[in-house]
Amino acid sequence: MRLFSTILLLSAAVTATALAQGVTSPFTVAESGRSYATLGDAIKAIGNGRGTVLVAPGSYAQCAVQQGGDLTIRAQKPGTAILDGVACEQKAALVLRGRSSTVDGLIFQNLRVPDGNGAGIRLESGNLTVSNSLFRNSEEGILTGDAPGNSISIDKSTFRHLGRCDRDLACAHGIYVGRYGSLTVTRSRFDQGDGGHYLKTRTPRVTITDNSFDDSAGRLTNYMIDLSNGASGTISGNEMVQGRDKDNYSAFITVAPEGREQDSTNLSIANNSASFVPGLQRNSSFVANFTGDAVKIGPNRLAGGIKITDRR
Repeated sequence: MRLFSTILLLSAAVTATALAQGVTSPFTVAESGRSYATLGDAIKAIGNGRGTVLVAPGSYAQCAVQQGGDLTIRAQKPGTAILDGVACEQKAALVLRGRSSTVDGLIFQNLRVPDGNGAGIRLESGNLTVSNSLFRNSEEGILTGDAPGNSISIDKSTFRHLGRCDRDLACAHGIYVGRYGSLTVTRSRFDQGDGGHYLKTRTPRVTITDNSFDDSAGRLTNYMIDLSNGASGTISGNEMVQGRDKDNYSAFITVAPEGREQDSTNLSIANNSASFVPGLQRNSSFVANFTGDAVKIGPNRLAGGIKITDRR
C-alpha cells in the first residue's frame, strides 16, 4: 500500500506542470473563494485567522511564511502541487510559525541553503499535521525548533533522498524534530537517504508505527530512528532494511545517544522487523541504549547478525 501511494504521487507529479499552464492565480482561499498568484499572498490573506489554501496542480518556484493563525495548505489533487527549489529566509519552502499548520498532498523538492539545512518545512511554533506528502532531493525534509506544549503528526508521507553530513557543517536528517511535546509518525516511508539519520527527534513522547525504513540505496547514512535524549511511547510495526553504504551501521534505533533528558522506561519497541540488504553480512544492534533505563523491548523479527540490544 505504501509503495502504491508513492507511485501515485510520483505519477501525478510528472503531469503537474502541464496541468498548471494557463493558471495565473493557482492559490485559492477556500473560505473566501479568492485566488492569488503567490502562496505567500494567499497565506497573508488568512492572517491570524483560520483558513485553507487550495493549491492548483503545478510546479511552483515559490516559498511562503506563516506568521500566525491556523493554516491548512492542501493540494487540490494529492501529488500534483510541487514547491520546487526556493527557500524563504534561507530556511525552507514553508516556514511555519502560527498556532497550527496542516499540509496535505504537497511535494517539496530541491531545497538547499548555505547552512546545509534546506528543508521542505521549517516549523518554528504551533502544532503541525502532515499527510499524503512527498519530501525529496533536499537537505532535510522537516526541521523544527522547540515547542514543548505542541505536537507533530505525520501520516502517509514519503521522505526520499534527504540528509547530508558534509561541508564541515552539522548533519541534516530526513526528519529532525526538536524539543516538541510529542511526535507521531505513521504509515510513512523513508528511503535513499544521503546522510544523517532517517528520523531524529528530541520529543519526550513518540508514536512511530507502521512505517518503512528502506536504506538499501542509502549513502553514508546513520540510524533509522534516533531518540536523541530518550523518550517514552511506542515504536511498533516498522520494517527496517539496512544498506551497505553506512557512515554508522552499529545500530538501527538509539536511545539517548546525546544525553538522557527523558525517562525511557515507558518506551515500548515491539513487532518490528530489521534486516540487511540481501548478501550483506555484518553485526549490528537493533536498539542501542545509552541509558540505564529498562526499555521495554518485546518480540521483533531480527535477521542474523543483529542483536536485540546493547548498553553503551
